[in-house]
Amino acid sequence: QVQLVESGGGLVQAGGSLRLSCSASGITFRILTMDWFRQAPGKQRDLVAGISSRGRTNSADSVKCRFTISRDNAKNTVYLQINGLQPEDTAVYYCHTGRELGNDYWGQGAQVTVSS
Repeated sequence: QVQLVESGGGLVQAGGSLRLSCSASGITFRILTMDWFRQAPGKQRDLVAGISSRGRTNSADSVKCRFTISRDNAKNTVYLQINGLQPEDTAVYYCHTGRELGNDYWGQGAQVTVSS
């Protein structure tokens, strides 16, 4: 059974930083692409960053300078480092995998709230 569990969300002041973690189980983590999405209230869920099994990363242009995705295959964990948080970063952040599996798997989400 595939499980993705996010942690590290919270309430942060503008300009602060957070590191989100996503711990995976039930999958061969090291061979899979892992992604972070976010969904703000009333908006669609958007991809913010992804990392391939070989460590190649990509991120949305709007967050490229502030968001860094990384992975630790020994810990079956993917991270999202967010610096310079802004109120518009307030959203639920979701971990995702499944591109190579032909199915989508999501975590339960981690709330990030940025106060101005």
